[in-house]
Parts: sequence; structure tokens; C-alpha cells
Amino acid sequence: MQQNHAPRPLPLFLELVRRVSETDPELAAKALDGLARYEQAPRTRTTPKRTSIASAGSATLRDCGGRGAPVVLVPSLINPPGILDLDPDTSLAAAIARMDRHALLLEWGPAAGRRDLDLGGHIQELLLPLLRQLDAKPALVGYCLGGTMAVAAANLIPVERVATLAAPWSFSAYPADARISLARLWESARPAAQKFGMLPMEVLQGAFWSLDPRRTVTKFARFAELEPGGPQALRFVTLEDWANEGEALPFPAARELMEDLFDADLPGCSEWRVSGNRIDADLDCPLLNITSASDRITPAATAPAGETVQVPSGHVGMVVGSARAGLHDLLTQFLSAPCR
Repeated sequence: MQQNHAPRPLPLFLELVRRVSETDPELAAKALDGLARYEQAPRTRTTPKRTSIASAGSATLRDCGGRGAPVVLVPSLINPPGILDLDPDTSLAAAIARMDRHALLLEWGPAAGRRDLDLGGHIQELLLPLLRQLDAKPALVGYCLGGTMAVAAANLIPVERVATLAAPWSFSAYPADARISLARLWESARPAAQKFGMLPMEVLQGAFWSLDPRRTVTKFARFAELEPGGPQALRFVTLEDWANEGEALPFPAARELMEDLFDADLPGCSEWRVSGNRIDADLDCPLLNITSASDRITPAATAPAGETVQVPSGHVGMVVGSARAGLHDLLTQFLSAPCR
């Protein structure tokens, strides 16, 4: 049975289209056409079957193949981990498995099983117990907020090395208008989120769209021009379905993200604490930060201090777009280099 995968929250998307229509009615009309085509498009996505090799609470580590020292991919809490193992052509997990490494993908699990955990709790009660079950010190590769959490984990447990991909650390480096917008969003969403114990993914999706509303409309207009059922159209549908899926964010994690990270910038001030331990980006192991040149969700300026390289892409494109070959080359060099 075909499911409706319309963008969430749909009313906000339609409001973005309405605004664009005031200055560019042709673009707005194409975007609505693209939305209709997206809703009606066939779904051919198949999720790779990955065996669980370790579990802790709601979280699991999935075996993505390869051999050698373990590399744990740490996804964001905000979107599903599937972006790191999307399909055979774009899977970062599969690419790492080809680097003479054992690729393991973290799944945080259902939000209901994590509803009492803040960000530190996710690290202390889920991520660290999983890492302790491995036979060797792992390398960590963290994407977006997962990179922030991977750096924190490396403060608390010995790891081989850490690579962050489009991961924020200095939250005060976000544009002022973006931080103000997020603060207003959190102020309005906080009472309901606290009452129900969760911040719906739709709220965060709306926040992402607000960073670049015209781009959101434009991408659906471009989709309307693609060959129906062609490889580009299928990839668009797969990515949009991924972007519109995902668990709600447990209230304690949402509160810490919005108040302690975005507002107070505790990581950037070296004042973030997890279970009483001060967390900073000055690690005892190699750290490489890979940023994307046109990233509006995690601008390059927000990356942790230390060695940083940039790929010519956007936030998602660095992982699954044409820039992914460059990303794979950088990770191959980093993961194969001798540790100091």
C-alpha cells in the first residue's frame, strides 16, 4: 500500500510556497506540481538488512560489513540513521567497509525508549555502553549532531580517532538571525513539548526550512522537471522520504539542544558537561572535521577547533551527493593514517 510522504509540516511548506508566489508565481506553481508528483511517486526503496551485534537500551549497533578495526557511524538524533546507509550507490557505511575497516552503524531506537534522556544521557547510557562491548578501540565518524556527540564520547572513553561530518560545536558561530529564530521557535514549542515529553520532528523540520525557505520551494520545482521514475527522481523521493521520517526528540534532549547548546553555546565555551565531566574538542586522539561549503544547517564556522577540511557540497549532499567521492577519499586517508 502506497503511503503519503508529503513534506511535514505541510501547512508550513504551503506557506513558503505562498510567499514565493508573491514574487515568483511560476516557481511556486512548479513547486506545487513537484509536490503532487512527489506524493504520487512509486516507492522502490529497500532498507539494507543489517544484523545487530550489540545493544544498550533502545540503541543498537548494526553490522555493515568489512573487516579490521571497528568504525562506528554516529548519526544525528534528529533524522533517521538511514542517510548513512541509504542505498548501495551512496552508502557511507558500505564505503567504510571497503576501507579495510569493520563498519558499524548506530541506531538510537524508538524515542519512547529514550524519553527521559537528555543529550548527555544518550551518550552516557546508550553510546558508551555500545562502544564498551567492542573488542577494540573504535574510530568514530559522527554526522551532524552525531558528530557533536561523538566528540563528547571521546572525552569519556578511549577511542582510536574521531571524524566529524558537518557537525556543530561552536553554536555562537551560527548567524544571529538563525539563533533568534530558533529561540522563538523553542519558546513557543516548549510548553507542549514538556507536557507530552517530546518535541515533534515536524517542529525541527520547520526550523530547517526557515533557514533557507526559497531553496525548499525550488527543490520541489526542480523535481517537477525530472523524468518520472528516472534515477534522479528516484533519488529525490528517497531523500525526501528520509528527511520527512524520524522520531520525535525527547524533551530533555530538545531542552539541552536548544538552551544549553544553541542558546548558551556550552560546547563552544568548553562548559558543556556530561555526567559531571567537562567536555571539549581538545581530544587525546586524532580529530578531523569535514565541513561542507554551502551548508546552511551546520555552517562550516560552527565546526570544532582542530584540523578541518571542506568539501564542495551542502549538508546532505556531502554524504549522498556527487561530493561523496571526495568525502570517501578524505576518510580513507584519515582512517588509514597512523595514530600519534
